[in-house]
Amino acid sequence: DSVSGWFVPAVMAIAIATFAVWATFGPPPRMAYAILNAVAVLIIACPCALGLATPISILVATGRGAMAGVLFRNAGAIELMEQVDTLVLDKTGTLTEGRPRLEVVEAVPGGDPAEVLRLAGTLERGSEHPLASAIVEGARDRGVALGHHESFDSITGRGVVGRVGDFEVILGNLRLREDRGVDPGGLAERADALRAEGHTAMFVAVDGTAAGLLSVTDPIKPTTPEAIERLHREGIRIVLVSGDSRATAEAVGRRLGIDEVLGDVLPDQKVEVVRRLQDEGRTVAMAGDGINDAPALAQAQVGIAMGTGTDVAMESADVTLVKGDLLGIVRARALGRATMRNVRQNLFFAFVYNAIGVPVAAVALYPIAGVLLSPMFAAAAMSLSSI
Repeated sequence: DSVSGWFVPAVMAIAIATFAVWATFGPPPRMAYAILNAVAVLIIACPCALGLATPISILVATGRGAMAGVLFRNAGAIELMEQVDTLVLDKTGTLTEGRPRLEVVEAVPGGDPAEVLRLAGTLERGSEHPLASAIVEGARDRGVALGHHESFDSITGRGVVGRVGDFEVILGNLRLREDRGVDPGGLAERADALRAEGHTAMFVAVDGTAAGLLSVTDPIKPTTPEAIERLHREGIRIVLVSGDSRATAEAVGRRLGIDEVLGDVLPDQKVEVVRRLQDEGRTVAMAGDGINDAPALAQAQVGIAMGTGTDVAMESADVTLVKGDLLGIVRARALGRATMRNVRQNLFFAFVYNAIGVPVAAVALYPIAGVLLSPMFAAAAMSLSSI
C-alpha cells in the first residue's frame, strides 16, 4: 500500500508528460502519437506485478503455514513474525502439557491426608481450572470419595473458598493464605521445598486453621527445550510470566534457560508486562492458552494461541499453533522470514521491469531506432511481468 501510494501518481504524471511532449514536439499526426504513447505507458506500468507482489506471497505462506500447523489470522502477523525480538510465555499449557497431576498430599501433624484431600477435592468440583481437575482426578485415583459443597467462590490468581458440610474450606496459594490470615506452621518450609522443585503448592485451611498441603506438577512438553534453544539462537529474548509462585516459575525457568522469569503474576498484570516491554522499544509476541491470557495476547504485536487451549485465547490471537507446540513459533518465524524475502524479491523485479518498460513505452527507442512501442506489446509485457 505504501509503495502504490507513490507508484500510481508517478506513473500518471509520466503518462501526462509523455502525452504533452508528443503532442507538442512529436511528428505528425502528433495527437495520435501522443495518445498511443501515453496509453502504452499506462498499460506497461499497470501495477499488476506490484499489486501481486505481496498478496500472492501471503496467500502461499498462509497455505504453507496451515500445512505446518500454524494458522495465521491476518497478513500483518506474517510480516511481524520476522520482526519479533521478544517472546513472552505463559507456563501452564504453553511450556507445559497443561495436564497437571496431583503429586503430594500432606496433613499437619495429627491430621488425616485423606480428609484434607476429600475437603479440597469436594470444593474443587465446582471449578474448571486445570489444577482443580488434577485435584479431583487425584482424589478419585486414591479412592477418596468426594461429596458436594454448599458454596464456592473462585478468587482470581489466588484460589478458592467455600463450604463443605459444616466447614469453611480455603484452598489456594501464599497470597490467599496471607489474605485470610492463616498461620501455615511447618507447612511453609515444605511448600518452599516443593516449589523449588517446580511443584505448584497449595495450602488447605479449614475454619481458618491450616490443615494440610497439596502439590501439583505439570510436565514440560518434550519439544519445549528444543524450541527455547532454537529461539535463543535466533536472538529472541524469552520472558516467562506465570501465576504460579515465583519459586515454581524460577525452577521451570532455570531448567529451560529462560532469560527473565516473573512469578505470582495476576492475569491483568500480564498485559502490563507486555506493555512495559513494548515501551522499551521491543517487538513483542505473546504465547498463551488460557482465558486469562487473552488481554495480553491482544496487547502484543503478535498474539500466539495454543490450539489445545481455550477458544477465547484463539479468538484474541493473530496466530494459532494447532498442535500447541512451541516449535510452531520457530516454524512461524521461518515462514515469516521466507515470505517477506519473497515479497521484497517480487517488489524488486516489479520495479526493475517498470524502470525499463516505462521509458521504452514513453520515448526511449524512438530517438535511437525510430521505433515506438505498440500498446499491444505493452499489454503483453505487462502480463508477462505478472507471471
